[in-house]
Amino acid sequence: MAARGARTAGGEVPTIGLPGAAKATAWRPFVASFVRRLGELGWVEGRTVAIEYRWADARNERFAEIAAEFVRRKVATIVTSGTAVAAAKQETSTIPIVFALAVDPIGMGLVSSLARPGGNITGLSLQAPDIAGKRLELLREIVPNLRHLAVLANVANSQVLLEVRQAAADTLGLTVVLSEIRRADDIAPAFKTFERRADALYISPATRSCTPTRFVSTRWRSPRDSRRYTLTGNTSRRRA
Repeated sequence: MAARGARTAGGEVPTIGLPGAAKATAWRPFVASFVRRLGELGWVEGRTVAIEYRWADARNERFAEIAAEFVRRKVATIVTSGTAVAAAKQETSTIPIVFALAVDPIGMGLVSSLARPGGNITGLSLQAPDIAGKRLELLREIVPNLRHLAVLANVANSQVLLEVRQAAADTLGLTVVLSEIRRADDIAPAFKTFERRADALYISPATRSCTPTRFVSTRWRSPRDSRRYTLTGNTSRRRA
């Protein structure tokens, strides 16, 4: 990006492309924090920097289209998270891409390593694969009679799914009922798969990009399922 407060050679302020996974209303708190921090660093939206917002409305297939548009518009940088990062990487190897979070940036092929990411991508990692087993151990403590575990996960994060399934089956001896989703519309059918087949539900952290956790918890913990438990991935982050 150009120097702080500077304009481009054509007299225009640099532009940040910001694709969001859900609707604008869902991202409002994050956008507000982002814009506020930019201002603290001297980048004032509408004065020294422009921000182009695009919303995927929980349809991951929209990310490729959005990323291609940003490349055509020659934005200075792309700031995003989750599945949108891979789509942006497919479209450009020169525009800087910053991800607010990624479940497994190495396993997803986004960076070479956390210490030396290389290329045009950097950001924060949730390190989900490293602690999937720990989360499940906590769940076992909460539900001592846990035998059958439902796993709700974004199919795009295959490494995370592998770690969770291995930890559940090999370490804890659990039977896994897996439902892989690609978009928010896949959530409701997933619960028919889980019905009366699982004692607890594990929500992969990457799934929250297309699935509000509150919605999942509400559907899962109906009156007749009051003894079922939901565990969502939420861990400390590490810079890549």
